[in-house]
Amino acid sequence: MKAEQRVGLFVDIQNLYYTARNVYNSRVNFNTVLKDAVGERPLVRAIAYGIKADMPEEGSFFDALRKAGFEVKLKELQSFYGGAKKGDWDVGIVMDIIKLIPKLDVVVLASGDGDYIPLLEYLQIQGVRVELVSFGKSTSSKMRELVDYYLDLDTDPRKYLMPIRKSRR
Repeated sequence: MKAEQRVGLFVDIQNLYYTARNVYNSRVNFNTVLKDAVGERPLVRAIAYGIKADMPEEGSFFDALRKAGFEVKLKELQSFYGGAKKGDWDVGIVMDIIKLIPKLDVVVLASGDGDYIPLLEYLQIQGVRVELVSFGKSTSSKMRELVDYYLDLDTDPRKYLMPIRKSRR
């Protein structure tokens, strides 16, 4: 990592959120993720992509991300015939990264979703340094091997996780 590298951080909120909740019964400390992913390098953009699920605490969660320095992009949860629900930002994240390539030396993707492998390969062909932040337990092994640097949040769960707050009754 070099101090003059311009960094863009792109966070797939759902990917990190569900791993933290299902594996550790915790929440992600996105402030620490931002700080450690960028380091002393200049941050061009930090964008967190989320799905609105009409949950009681999500407004304060998204506000906290904004206060931490993230631009927050949200989509509605889609409901399909038969009751299936879906919400993801894969194409939106890819398009934002491709649009920002001319302004970035380093792309940091915070997601363990192997669907991003073609994007990471493309970025490297373009001469962009590719870094990955995720929980190793739920991350594609090919992604980990492919990137120039990997920050495994599983290596220090106390640093990157916070307890889930119990709701007051």
